[in-house]
Amino acid sequence: MKLSIAAKFNLVFVSIFAVGFLAAGVVADRLLKQSAREETLQNARLLLEAAKSVRGYTATQIAPLLRNQMKFEFHPQSVPSYSAVESLNAILKSYPDFSYKEATLNPTNPRDKASDWEVDVVNKLRSTADMKEFVGERDTATGRSLYIARPLQIKDPVCLGCHTTAAAAPKTMVDIYGPNNGFGWKLNEIVGAQVISVPMTVPLARADQIFKTFMASLFGVFLVVFVALNVMVHLFVTRRIKHLAAVADEVSMGKFEAQEFEVKGNDEISGLGRSFNRMRTSLASALKMLEE
Repeated sequence: MKLSIAAKFNLVFVSIFAVGFLAAGVVADRLLKQSAREETLQNARLLLEAAKSVRGYTATQIAPLLRNQMKFEFHPQSVPSYSAVESLNAILKSYPDFSYKEATLNPTNPRDKASDWEVDVVNKLRSTADMKEFVGERDTATGRSLYIARPLQIKDPVCLGCHTTAAAAPKTMVDIYGPNNGFGWKLNEIVGAQVISVPMTVPLARADQIFKTFMASLFGVFLVVFVALNVMVHLFVTRRIKHLAAVADEVSMGKFEAQEFEVKGNDEISGLGRSFNRMRTSLASALKMLEE
């Protein structure tokens, strides 16, 4: 199969672009998805810090104010975990796919009971004492979801006043939640986990849109460069070589009166044209001498 210089050039150029295009696509897709994941993690950590702040505020400023009233009436608002969940739920009303839960193995409030997959997360944190954060992904009804879990560890002995035994706990609390749940906790024990789940659907969709735009732009640049290079190859290489070949054909048939190859510039083809014109002149002179 005979290929012209332009065809060979295009074949090489398209092959190189195809490899580069695929490589750029793989790298861009990976980076964009990683960026989407990091963005999701950042949002989740921000919500966890908000929950942590609410827990601290409740423990240091709200609980002391209600301590005496707790003897007569139990106020769940004085419990840090309750305040954190309520505050985050209020924020997340605008983001229904987001969720925050203080998943506990043996909670006082039944709503904090860890589900099956949350039990696995809590046990993972319990089995690795130095793990401060656990990150994972799971499929939900609304798509892929990323979650971060941080251990809920009993570090303050004051907390054990409500969670050692039902007899030692405030009667007002036992009257509400009963004597069967939320007891037997120990100091420094990891009893649960703060779990924030954030959907990856939106950032992944945005990453996918950016990826498509990037690849379309890259392909557009390729087309422009492809056309520009082909025009340049035609103007500066192919057309001049064809002209030189045509003049050479006429000279080879003895037509020395044919128009000389027009030389412009100082590139390689121009140098070849000068050499050819000199050869043509020398050949014509030699033939005249032979004829004489």
